[in-house]
Amino acid sequence: MTFEDLGLSPEVLKAVDEVGYATPTPIQEKAIPVVLMGRDVLGCAQTGTGKTASFTLPMIDILSSGRARARMPRSLIIAPTRELAAQVSENFELYGKHGKLSMALLIGGSSFVEQEQKLDRGVDVLIATPGRLIDLFERGKILLADVKILVIDEADRMLDMGFMPDVERIVGLLPKIRQTLFFSATMPPEIRRLADTFLMNPKEISVDPPASAAETVTQALIKVKGAAKEKRAALRDLIRGEDVKSALVFCNRKRDVDIVFRSMERHGFSVAALHGDMAQPVRMETLQNFKDAKVQFMVCSDVAARGLDIPAVSHVFNFDVPSNPEDYVHRIGRTGRAGRSGKAFTFALREEGKYLANVVRMLGKDIPEITVDQNSGWEAGDAAEDSRGGRRRRGGGRSSSESGRRGGQRRSAKKAEAAPSEGNPASESAVVEDETATEPSEAAAVEVVAFEATAEPKAAASKPAKSRDAKRSPRRGKKKPENEELAPGETAFGDHIPAFLLRPAKVA
Repeated sequence: MTFEDLGLSPEVLKAVDEVGYATPTPIQEKAIPVVLMGRDVLGCAQTGTGKTASFTLPMIDILSSGRARARMPRSLIIAPTRELAAQVSENFELYGKHGKLSMALLIGGSSFVEQEQKLDRGVDVLIATPGRLIDLFERGKILLADVKILVIDEADRMLDMGFMPDVERIVGLLPKIRQTLFFSATMPPEIRRLADTFLMNPKEISVDPPASAAETVTQALIKVKGAAKEKRAALRDLIRGEDVKSALVFCNRKRDVDIVFRSMERHGFSVAALHGDMAQPVRMETLQNFKDAKVQFMVCSDVAARGLDIPAVSHVFNFDVPSNPEDYVHRIGRTGRAGRSGKAFTFALREEGKYLANVVRMLGKDIPEITVDQNSGWEAGDAAEDSRGGRRRRGGGRSSSESGRRGGQRRSAKKAEAAPSEGNPASESAVVEDETATEPSEAAAVEVVAFEATAEPKAAASKPAKSRDAKRSPRRGKKKPENEELAPGETAFGDHIPAFLLRPAKVA
C-alpha cells in the first residue's frame, strides 16, 4: 500500500514525497483512513513507528477547509514534554508546507508575548504542554470553544508525570462534540480507563504488543561491579570499542547527567548535556547542535526519551537502569527508527537488580549479557536478593539502628579523647568553655522568672512584691555582701572614673 491509497490530498502527498517516504508504516496505514472518517481513535504502537505522522497528515487535510478566528484554535494537540511538542510542530511544518494552515507552539520557557501574538492572529493548530496551556487560558488569552479535533499524544507519559488532572481539566473546557485521538506507545489499565472517559465509540488500533521493544534494535546488558565510578569507566571503554556515529546516554537523575557529562568531557569526548532544569533556549540550542552533528554524544534525562526523531542516532546507552520499566522501551526507541538498525546497551550495578528484573519481566525475555572489562559481571543471585530486599544502603547495608549505635560510640570516643588530662591545659580550657556555655545566661534566667510569674498570677499576687534587684539572678563569681563599706581609695565605678566627674567644681 502507498500513501496515495490512504485518501490524502495532493498537497499532503507532495510534501510526503519530498520528505522521501513512499510506504506508510502499519500504524499509519490503519489510523489515517479512520481519522479522515472523523472517528475517535485509540492507537497503540511501538515508539519510532510513525505515530506522529499518523495524526498530523489527516489533520492537515481536515483543517484545510475553514478559517481560524482570533484566540479560538480549531484543533488542539497536548504533549507531555517540550521536546515532544516541538517534534510535533516540526511535523506540521514539514507536511503542511504546501497548505495555508497556521500553527502555534505553547511551551514553558518561551516568551508569553510571542505566543499571545500568534493566538491573537488566529491559529488552526495549537500544540501545547498542559501547564502553559492552562496558564494562558486563565489569563484569558485562549478560548477553547471552537476546538474540533483533540489529540492527546503519549498519554502514558502524561500519567507518569502527573499531568492527568490538568488534562482532565482541559478536556472539560472543550466542546462535547469533537473528534478525539489517543496515541501512545504503551497502554496501561489507567490509560484505558481514561480513554473510555474521553473517547466516544473509538476505533482501537494496536499494531504491536504493548511495551514491546523494536526488533531493529540490538540490545545488550553490562553488569558492573563496584559503584558509579566503575560504571563510567565501563561506559568509556565500550564507546571506544564501538563504531558510534551519534549516541544518547540516559541517566535517571539530573545530578548524574551533569556528573557523566563532565566525566566524558574531561576524557575528550564531544558531548552535551540535556535535562529539565536547563533554560528552554539552552535546551533547544543543545538539541539542535546534536541534530546538526556538532556534538557526538548527548547525556540526558528522560525528557529526551520521547519525541526525538533523529535518524543519525546509532547507539543508546542506558547509564542507569530506568526505575519505570516502560521508560526502557522509549529510551532504546530513539535508535533503530523507521526500519533502521541500532544498538542499545544498559549498564547495571548490583543494587539496580530490582529495576533490571522489572525490565526483563516486562520484555518477557532476558537481555543478552556482555563483558567490557574486569569489573563486569555479578551473580544473578545478588540481583534477586536486591530485588527482594530493595536498594542496598551505602556502607555495607547496615540498618539505621546499628549505624546510629555505632555513630553514638564514635561520638563517645571523641568526647573521651577531648576530656581534660593532667598536664594538658588546652583540653582543660576547652572543657571550661564547654561548661560555661551550658550554664544559663542572666537574660535566660530573667525570662524564666517572668514566665513563672505569668503562669501563676494568684500566687504572685499573694506574695509581697519583690524589688527589681531581687528578681535578677545572681552573677557568676563571688558576690559582695550587702552594705559592705568600700576600702580606702576604692570607688563604685571600678578602675575607671568618668572624666566629667574629675573636673573641679566651680563654687560661687
